[in-house]
Amino acid sequence: MSALKDRLRADLTEAMKARDEIRSSTLRMVLTAVTNAEVAGKVARELTDEDVLGVLTSEAKKRREAATAFAEGGRTEMADKERAEAAVIADYLPEQLGEAEIAALVTAAIEQTGSAGEGMRAMGKVMGVLTPQTKGRADGAVVAAEVRRQLAG
Repeated sequence: MSALKDRLRADLTEAMKARDEIRSSTLRMVLTAVTNAEVAGKVARELTDEDVLGVLTSEAKKRREAATAFAEGGRTEMADKERAEAAVIADYLPEQLGEAEIAALVTAAIEQTGSAGEGMRAMGKVMGVLTPQTKGRADGAVVAAEVRRQLAG
């Protein structure tokens, strides 16, 4: 049984008692996504904390992307709602890495793989080292952009 999933359920109960609409609706959506992930595939399975974290990360990314799309479309009210939901989900994610921390990890990964002079051909090798280190702590697109920047330079 996932401790994180139990925490989400307990927090949903708290939010419902406190009549916190944004928090309770967001936690309901997240728990539904977790349940969907459990029954996806041929065999239903119980998700581990790491799996639940993966679901939370993807849900947070969806909220960020939707908020950006709504803001660009001039729908600020909807963008604010998406940002509020992303903030609720962020409470359950590990501390996000800053730009400087990502740059340092990328530099270390390039040194570790010996890819300094190889250019973009080394992208997969470097990302293979970085992905486990940054999973759930940084957006993969941001990490990939930094790898491209450092390999090109």
